[in-house]
Amino acid sequence: MADLLQQGAAWLEGMRHKHASRPVTYQRGAQSVTLNATVGRSVFQVVTADGVVEQVERRDYLVRAADLVLGGAVVLPQVGDRIRETVGGNVQVYEVMGAGQEKHFRKSDPDGLTLRIHTAHVDTET
Repeated sequence: MADLLQQGAAWLEGMRHKHASRPVTYQRGAQSVTLNATVGRSVFQVVTADGVVEQVERRDYLVRAADLVLGGAVVLPQVGDRIRETVGGNVQVYEVMGAGQEKHFRKSDPDGLTLRIHTAHVDTET
């Protein structure tokens, strides 16, 4: 008997990808790939060196792990990679980065089929 939860999760992932995503360009140095991503956000609490607790918000991109192909190989996100998204005629540039002790990405499902990549806005190109 098939795992109904796994089948349901795969179906939901397909619907997210088909109906709730937009094209973005994922870039690492001179290599890039255009893929579909769903935009989200995460809020983290970070303790500064002075002991102050700050809230840090990151713009997240949910992507299919299998779509993240650079140089002919499936790769995982790296700190410093960039995601370029066209919004209203301008290109918004986001850099992959974590926050405090939080990693720069995480698996978004038990099988790692979808990745949640944390980013911060670094530039706007007009």
